[in-house]
Amino acid sequence: MEEQKQNFKRELGLLDATLLVVGSMIGSGIFIVSADITRNIGSAGWLVLIWIISALITITAAISYGELSAMFPQAGGQYVYLKEAYNKLVAFLYGWSFFAVIQTGTIAAVGVAFSKFAAYLIPAFSENNFIIDTPSFKLSVAQIVSIVTIILLTYINSRGVKNGKIIQKIFTITKIASLFGLIIFGLLLAAKGDIWDANWSNAWTAQSFSKDTNTWTQIGDFALVSAIAASMVGSLFSSDAWNGVTFISGEIKNPERNVGLSLFLGTLIVSIIYVLANVMYLAVMPLSEIAFAPSDRVAVVASEHIFGTSGTMIIAVMIMISTFGCNNGLIMAGSRVYYTMAKDGLFFKKAANLNNASVPGWGLWIQCIWASTLCLTGKYGDLLDFVMIIVIIFYILTIYGIFILRKKMPDAARPYKAFAYPFLPALYILVATAICVMLLIDRTSTCGWGVLIMLAGIPIYYLTKGK
Repeated sequence: MEEQKQNFKRELGLLDATLLVVGSMIGSGIFIVSADITRNIGSAGWLVLIWIISALITITAAISYGELSAMFPQAGGQYVYLKEAYNKLVAFLYGWSFFAVIQTGTIAAVGVAFSKFAAYLIPAFSENNFIIDTPSFKLSVAQIVSIVTIILLTYINSRGVKNGKIIQKIFTITKIASLFGLIIFGLLLAAKGDIWDANWSNAWTAQSFSKDTNTWTQIGDFALVSAIAASMVGSLFSSDAWNGVTFISGEIKNPERNVGLSLFLGTLIVSIIYVLANVMYLAVMPLSEIAFAPSDRVAVVASEHIFGTSGTMIIAVMIMISTFGCNNGLIMAGSRVYYTMAKDGLFFKKAANLNNASVPGWGLWIQCIWASTLCLTGKYGDLLDFVMIIVIIFYILTIYGIFILRKKMPDAARPYKAFAYPFLPALYILVATAICVMLLIDRTSTCGWGVLIMLAGIPIYYLTKGK
C-alpha cells in the first residue's frame, strides 16, 4: 500500500471518478440490445421492466461495493476485495477471467461496435470490406479500425493518467449530452400517440419470437422466467463496467469517500438514461421495428424517425463518441488489476512496474495485444454470454465477501457501510444467482464455456504460483 501511494499519482477527483463510471458503462449496448430483448419478451411493459430491474440490480451492487472500496482504497479494486475476503486462488480466478475474457473481451466488443458505426461515415470501413478473405481466415477493414482505436487509446493512457482523464471527461460529457438530447427530441418532437398507444395496448402479454418458425409465441411461467433471464444478458452487459473505478482507487483523491460516492452517482445517472432511452424507443417506433431493426441497430431506426434521413449520420457519430470514450475508461482501469496481481506474484512480473508517467505501461500494452487479438473474432453476440456469466458470478462472490469480512474483520475501519445491510446485499445475491442458473439452463453452449474458461484458471494457478 505504501509503495502504491509513493508511485501512483492521486489526480482524479469525485467528478473524474463519476465520469469514469458513466463513461465505462455507456458503450454500444443501449443502442443495440433492446432489439434482442424485445424478440425474447415481445412487449413494451416487459422491455421497460427488464431495464428497470437491471438498473436496480446494478445500483444495489454498486452501493454494496462502496463498503469494500472504503475499506481497501488501493489499486486493484475487486481483485483486492476477493483476496481479502477469500484467498489468493479466488482472487486469481477473477484476475485470470478478467484478463482472458471480461475486460479484454469487453474492450474488443466495444471496439468492433465503434468500427461498425464508423462505416456509416466512411463506407470503406465496412465489416464486409475484406483485406484477407480465405476459408480459414478473414480480416476486414472494420477489424483493423477497431484494433487501431485500441492501440491509440492504450498509447494515450500510457503517457499518464492525466491524458486518460482529459479524454474521459470530454467524451463522457459529450455522450451524456447527446443521449439526453436524443431522448428529449424523441419524446417531444417525434412521439406519436398512435405508436405509443399501440405499443402499450398489450403491455404485459409476453411473447417470444422463433427464428425457426418465423412466428411469435405467447409465453408464461417457466418460459417467461427463462426469457427474462436471457434478456437481462444484454441489459446487464450494457450496465456493466461500473466497477472499473475501484481498480484505479490508488489514483483517486480521498478514495474512502469518492470511490463509493462515484459508484452510486455514476450508476444512478446511467440507469436513468437507459430507462428513458427505452421509453423513447417505444414512443417513436412500433415494437416490431425495435425487434427487427437492421443489425439490431435500434437507435439508428429511432434516430431516423426523429431526424429523418440525417438521423443515421447523427447516431453514428453519437455511437462512435460513446464507444471511444467507453473504451478509454476500460483500458485505463484494466491495467491496474494486472499491476496488483503482479505485485502478488500472480501475473507477469513486468506488469508490476510503473513507467515514467506513473502508470502500469507494460500491463496496458499486454492488455492491448490480447484485446486486439479478440477483435479478430468479431463475435459480439456470443461475447456477451461469455462475459456476463463470469461477471455476475464474481459480483455475487464479492458482495458475499461483505458478509465474510464483517465476521473476519469486525473491527476494521469502515468509513462507509453497505446500504440496507444485510437485506439489499442478500437480495442481490439471490436475484443474481437465479439469473446465473437460468442462463446456464437456457444458454448452456455459450455460458457454459464462460464458466469453463473461469475454472481453467485453477490448474494454471497451481502450475504458476510457485514460479
